[in-house]
Amino acid sequence: MNATSTEHDRLRWITVDKDLPTIDRGEDIIAGLRSTPKTLPPRYFYDDRGSELFEQITDLPEYYPTRTEQAILDTYVSEIIELTGACEIVELGSGSSRKTHTLLTAYSQLDNPLHYYPIDVSAGILRSTALELLATYPQLNVCGVAGTYERALAKLPPRMVENRMLMFLGSTMGNMDDRSCDLFLTQVQQALQPGEFFLLGVDLQKPIAVLEAAYNDAQGVTAAFNLNMLQHLNDRFDGNFNLDNFAHYAFFNPVASQIEMHLKSLTAQTVQLKALDLEISLQSGETIHTEISRKFHLPTLSDTLTTHALQPLKIWTDPQSWFGLILCQRQCLLAGDCP
Repeated sequence: MNATSTEHDRLRWITVDKDLPTIDRGEDIIAGLRSTPKTLPPRYFYDDRGSELFEQITDLPEYYPTRTEQAILDTYVSEIIELTGACEIVELGSGSSRKTHTLLTAYSQLDNPLHYYPIDVSAGILRSTALELLATYPQLNVCGVAGTYERALAKLPPRMVENRMLMFLGSTMGNMDDRSCDLFLTQVQQALQPGEFFLLGVDLQKPIAVLEAAYNDAQGVTAAFNLNMLQHLNDRFDGNFNLDNFAHYAFFNPVASQIEMHLKSLTAQTVQLKALDLEISLQSGETIHTEISRKFHLPTLSDTLTTHALQPLKIWTDPQSWFGLILCQRQCLLAGDCP
């Protein structure tokens, strides 16, 4: 079945940001571009074109995270299912749901109702992926949730089966600084009931040459992905960013143990976003910081998860220990928190 806009009898939708009056006011853009140094929120990577480019990135030879995480899932999916039992799946940043096929196929063997809640800011890729999954899994029910992680976690509908697993794969948590990560894990804790599960994929520390190559691919797809953020802003906020006046710039910061992505201005220039009544000036060589990608230390991360009542049950890695997959179980906070 080809993905179309036709609705399906096993598909329903929740759009969590439609009632949020400030969602398109660009206040985070204004604050970021007026700050020193200039920044832009990573969520603006993901218009439909940005989501397509990211899917291309995951297939690049230099970009090891996707295939490494996929290999871990393929190897240990039976252990995951043994630990969780039958449960419905909620996935943050689902994208094409490529890795989710491994889990859906395994859970479908349990002869229980199969429910999947993909969450993504790109409604286009969310819809096409949902329809493809419904064609592949006749027993599957999908509830697509279009919106940001924060809003989606707060608006999750009641579970349809006895247990639930929330997934956050691809080391997307690495895009958060310490404060944002702490807030996110608190939201995960609040979204889960005691006994429910959290499956987290994280990129680990490794040689700098490997890291920098992954974000500076020879084909220039990551550069196009980074620059597309400016096109997204042009389209959404009536801007005049000239993409030819910017260059992709990515490097590893060893002090913070993170890749940093920037857009470097190649000339002195003035740019407007008319819909935001915003004008900014950039000097030649000045950068706009668009993303971080932190590389984690497993013992430290395990301690952090535990402090948020997310107890690691099992950690799996690849033979090189380049990537980690952590299955956590939500613990009781107080005696009254447990059923």
